[in-house]
Amino acid sequence: MVIDKEDDLARHQTGRTSGVIHSGLYYVPGSLKARLGTAGAASMHEFAAEHGVPVRITGKLVVAVDDTELPRLNRLAERAIANGVPARLLTPAEAREYEPEVSCVAALRVETTGIVDYRGVCRALAGQIRGAGGEIRLGVGMTAARTWRGRVQVRVADDAGAGEEIVADALVACAGLHADRVARASGIEPEARIVPFRGEYFELTPAAAGLVRGLIYPVPDPGSRSSEFT
Repeated sequence: MVIDKEDDLARHQTGRTSGVIHSGLYYVPGSLKARLGTAGAASMHEFAAEHGVPVRITGKLVVAVDDTELPRLNRLAERAIANGVPARLLTPAEAREYEPEVSCVAALRVETTGIVDYRGVCRALAGQIRGAGGEIRLGVGMTAARTWRGRVQVRVADDAGAGEEIVADALVACAGLHADRVARASGIEPEARIVPFRGEYFELTPAAAGLVRGLIYPVPDPGSRSSEFT
């Protein structure tokens, strides 16, 4: 059984992103993030193709706009090789072959980056759960959980406040930014503190859509609190 306090799937972060399938480009070689990033990108492409979920392999450019960013761009290219991500350095003229309107001193081309409909992914997963005899209950939130006689007793309530108890073999929490609340409701004081930050992306209007063919990223700034490139 899957319970979700919203009235539809992927109403929070999963359904509100740019949809980019990240390639594992930025992470420290050999790290868990690097290994899961590349493997996850490949499996997401396969899953989307198998289940008819819309996906576009757009590729992306990471562009250096001045000479001070070149060392970081070169380091990123080395990291791509180490992580098994298909990428190559481009001159400004080569970059304009992909993005004619881009202005840069150099760029890194990542061929395998794509965009997927993550709401569609969730719908496909829901179909698999139901097909296997599972149940998805929307508008039902967890309020408490405790271990009871070797099993887990979960207290839930619907939007109208009506509550019930569900007894299960295990409870898996996938609550994102609410994970600390779910932990406390389960009698666990989390050791980590959640510090959310806002990510932003831009889409062009239909009249200007032709100015960008794929995805364009800046060279990551290691001084940024949100940067994975350290």
